[in-house]
Amino acid sequence: MKLVVTGALGHISKPMVEQLVKEGHQVTVISSNPARVAEIEALGASAAIGSVEDVSFLTTTFTGADAVYTMVPPTWSAADWKGHIHNIGKNYATAIRNSRVKKVVNLSSIGAHMPTGCGPVSGLHGVESELNALENTDVLHLRPAYFFHNLLSNIGMIKHMGIMGGNYGENATMVLVHPTDIAAVAAAELGKAQFTGKSVKYIAGDERTTTDIAQTIGNAIGKPGLPWVNFSNEDALNGMVQAGLSSEVAANYVEMGSAMASGAMAEQYNSGKPALSPTKLEDFAKEFAAIYAL
Repeated sequence: MKLVVTGALGHISKPMVEQLVKEGHQVTVISSNPARVAEIEALGASAAIGSVEDVSFLTTTFTGADAVYTMVPPTWSAADWKGHIHNIGKNYATAIRNSRVKKVVNLSSIGAHMPTGCGPVSGLHGVESELNALENTDVLHLRPAYFFHNLLSNIGMIKHMGIMGGNYGENATMVLVHPTDIAAVAAAELGKAQFTGKSVKYIAGDERTTTDIAQTIGNAIGKPGLPWVNFSNEDALNGMVQAGLSSEVAANYVEMGSAMASGAMAEQYNSGKPALSPTKLEDFAKEFAAIYAL
């Protein structure tokens, strides 16, 4: 099949493209960076260089595809982060409608059932809404859990303060997943393209308390007994701003953390949990340790 993958060669898109090419699909990868062309082509895929903010570019690239994979690339400069994410969803929907694509796998997130109150994930609710309004196009929304790799943001805190932390609630249970496990599901769904209508699929690999997460990471990096500290929303906001995030991005992350702490973010996930994917916290702790040692 002719497939289009957004997300360049990120933690999800790269292993996904590798699997799809291996299966014999004709894959086009969208990237905004011309320097990635050689790397994309080395995987056996074609590169389409342009911006997901350019509807004409997206329409041209999507035309003729049997299925496309959509995701909103990260940005840290938007004045209205939720609005920016939603607008990318509008761009995708317009291009899909114009190009008459019939199958879409969309990367969303656990918590995307929340139109408000979940930080950037509420922006992804807007993306889902835009794609769900498409007629004659089948859309599967993948809603993965909290990425293991997001825990890497704690490295500076560990080195300078000897703690891990967040505003997720006192000894809260976090639902976690590895990007390669997401990629495996995305590749399987896009490559088969057998889903119909508008549907949601959750992806999770492990469920662990924040205390357990800190202890497991601590053991892996030679810091047994590493504590997890629950921050107030105010302290979390101030810490992120001091670390260099804009007040807009920091405020959205704090809002998402609050949704995790209240249980609202995982409400729909908890009502119908999927089978857990292979990668567990102990597996990721080895990756964490290797990066921590650099």
